[in-house]
Amino acid sequence: MRFSTLWSSVGAMSCGSLVTYLTLRLLDGQKSSNYASGSEGDSRRKMEPLASGTWLHHWDLDKPQLQKVANGEESSALRHIILVRHGEYSKTANGSHLTELGRRQAERTGRRLREMDLSWDHVVASTMPRAEETAMIILKQLNLDPLKMKRCTLLPEGTPYPGDPPSKRSPRSLELAYQRDGPRIEAAFRRYFFRASPEQQHDSYLLIVGHSNVIRYLILRALQLPPAAWTRLNLNHGSITWLTVWPSGYVTLRCLGDSGFMPVTEVTHRRPSKAKSDGN
Repeated sequence: MRFSTLWSSVGAMSCGSLVTYLTLRLLDGQKSSNYASGSEGDSRRKMEPLASGTWLHHWDLDKPQLQKVANGEESSALRHIILVRHGEYSKTANGSHLTELGRRQAERTGRRLREMDLSWDHVVASTMPRAEETAMIILKQLNLDPLKMKRCTLLPEGTPYPGDPPSKRSPRSLELAYQRDGPRIEAAFRRYFFRASPEQQHDSYLLIVGHSNVIRYLILRALQLPPAAWTRLNLNHGSITWLTVWPSGYVTLRCLGDSGFMPVTEVTHRRPSKAKSDGN
């Protein structure tokens, strides 16, 4: 029955090696946008037009655990990936840490996830303090052992891709930021986004606690939509995004940036101004 809804699925595109990934940047300005399909390390795969809407079924089959899929075997299990943005934070001399409101937001997010009554297989968080603090509060609400959480150096905030429209930063600054962060965040996509292997017997649930730019980019990559469009999306603090990867390789976005479980007075998406954070 679950496969009857696949017609509405949208999914995840594959990007090749770093050379191919940077090639995407050069092709953005062309009238007919292209993107690469194929495995990591092969930058000479056929380029296919993004505008065609053609789904790349083989987008993740370069992973060793999925080689049986390429030979016709397929799991019946779904991979659910739930991404949470950290709570509101402020920058101090000691780093970026959650505000009092940010901690309340994380608590509400944790309670919401508990109400969803899911069986969490893995919990991963960015290594930045505001994400780690949010994850620890959520783990407490879920009654999960903090040792269950893994800290991932691929998930910290950054500039994942040259945005369209671009931000107000100088073109040179944006290019340097992209060169620094883009390959790392792309590697995060490759690490966590793929279909279940034939050996997986039951649906799995992965919780990722991270940052707005990274989450927006990962979702667009997963949906095979232009990654440059990440600047057109907005995510509130503590919001929940839920994406499902089907055994066929199709991907369904169940919700994007859900924060409706929070009181309107507690909904934020930017860090507070200095005056506010100082208590004035």
